[in-house]
Amino acid sequence: GIGAYQDRQEAKLRDELRNTGVSVTRRGDVIVLNMPSNITFASGQDTIRAEFFRVLNSVSLVLKEYNRTLVNVYGHTDSDGANVYNQQLSERRAVNVAQYLVQKGTDTRRYHVIGYGEERPVASNASASGKAANRRVEIEIEPLK
Repeated sequence: GIGAYQDRQEAKLRDELRNTGVSVTRRGDVIVLNMPSNITFASGQDTIRAEFFRVLNSVSLVLKEYNRTLVNVYGHTDSDGANVYNQQLSERRAVNVAQYLVQKGTDTRRYHVIGYGEERPVASNASASGKAANRRVEIEIEPLK
């Protein structure tokens, strides 16, 4: 069933993304890819880093093989700068990741893209390492219901 399908997809993602800095976790039937800022975007930028293309190419290969899923792309920032700027930056980052994956041959109808700005930190913004952890793109892959 759905669980077995997601198990196979998760294993393939773990294999493809080994040693890239991207974490692969699971919440029930949802697979979560956490892509930290040090491999995705320069600080304050929305242009995908060249070294991140290989990671996204690997993700797109798996998404094409396991096409019975929906793909949620979430952009996040740290708390530096104005709220409005961070919101827009997070949206542009999420859109750029989704557009890149679509350009690699995945169906645009599978995507839901949201920028959360600085609303959902995973660490304290009081330290440089915390801010770095908060600047990220997350991809959630959920089965079609």
